Amino acid sequence: KAEILRAGGTVQMVRVPGAYEIPVVAARLARASRLTPHASPLSAILCLGVILRGATTHAQHIGEAVSSALVQIQIQHEVPVIHEVLLLENEQQARERCFDKKHNRGTEAAQTALAMAGVMNSLRG
Repeated sequence: KAEILRAGGTVQMVRVPGAYEIPVVAARLARASRLTPHASPLSAILCLGVILRGATTHAQHIGEAVSSALVQIQIQHEVPVIHEVLLLENEQQARERCFDKKHNRGTEAAQTALAMAGVMNSLRG
């Protein structure tokens, strides 16, 4: 959030109960941004989450479904969807990727969102 605000952007944060629910919210945000009169279009949607592997292949299926859905949303709505829904082995990996100041995936996602907003803006000609 701080990265976007520092760049002069605004942030709307929506929390969902699990990774599988992220795509439906991303789709709603993308659609509402396009269809709501007087609303400024979204520059990007950041999808952040963690899926921890277990003893079965369930986490892999969730990860694949989320990835596939997020790709479709960004193509259909022409808004960058930054995919940082991480499929990890354990809680330690999650802490390293989400809370580390040097290699924080959330900060990297915000930087990608800002870069993609610039790219998309340059194509609006």
